[in-house]
Amino acid sequence: QVQLVESGGGLVQPGGSLRLSCAASGSIFSINAMGWYRQAPGKERELVASITSGGTTNYADSVKGRFTISRGNAKNTVYLQMNSLKPEDTAVYYCNVDGKLYYYARLMSFWGQGTQVTVSS
Repeated sequence: QVQLVESGGGLVQPGGSLRLSCAASGSIFSINAMGWYRQAPGKERELVASITSGGTTNYADSVKGRFTISRGNAKNTVYLQMNSLKPEDTAVYYCNVDGKLYYYARLMSFWGQGTQVTVSS
C-alpha cells in the first residue's frame, strides 16, 4: 500500500546536473529515513545518500561534495541534487523509504522501481 514515484532521471553530459525526486504515498504512517541507492551494471546496489526524519544526512564517499539529499515540504518527499556528474555515476537510481504503515507498526523498507541516470558524452 506504499507507492514510491521517482522522476528526474535521464541522459546528461559529464559535469552536468540532474535532480531526482521521489514521493511516497499510500498507507505510510511515519518515516524514519529516506534515501537513494544505485546499481550499475555488474555491480551491487549501493547507498548513495540518505536522510533521517531529523535531517541527518549520510553520503557515499564517491558522491560527497557533489550530491545533496533533501526532504521536501511534504515529509514524504525526497530529492537528490546531482552536480558535477561523472560517467561512473551512471546507474539505475532507486528511492528507498524506511517507515511504518498505519496498520502494521513495524519498521519496513519500501523501494521505487528505479530511474535511469546516464552520464555520457
